[in-house]
Amino acid sequence: MQIRKATLDDAEAILGIILPTIREGATYALDPNMTAAQAIDYWMSPDKKTFVAVDEDVIVGTYYLRPNQAGGGDHVCNCGYMTSAAATGRGIARRMCEHSLQQARDSGYRAMQFNFVVSTNERAVRLWQSLGFEIVGRLPGAFRHPERGFVDALVMYQAL
Repeated sequence: MQIRKATLDDAEAILGIILPTIREGATYALDPNMTAAQAIDYWMSPDKKTFVAVDEDVIVGTYYLRPNQAGGGDHVCNCGYMTSAAATGRGIARRMCEHSLQQARDSGYRAMQFNFVVSTNERAVRLWQSLGFEIVGRLPGAFRHPERGFVDALVMYQAL
């Protein structure tokens, strides 16, 4: 598997990954009714560096890297990751996060912060912790899960 910078030619494959996750509404605080154009504009906006994970010429995952805040907070980055349903459980998210950590270091960031990890996304929470992220904050009832109701969101952080 290789990870490379995304191009506009990758937009359709990226949409095939991100749109089902957005529609499900269980892990990202995005409008599940956003259009495909809105979704790709969000994921590939100019303030982000977007990457794709490619396995045997098939895009199986995508992530973005961006400054978490502007100005005095721009030394901390933020990322979002999504893996295709067909590739779940194959270590794609781990590889993308490892890649993003190196990209962040190479870009001069001093830390990486995940602002809103849905607490019921236990697989992701375990993965991020195994890669050195700590839970530094809990936002009680901050996410409206489509099946579980109001659940906590976590702030996770790692110094680079």
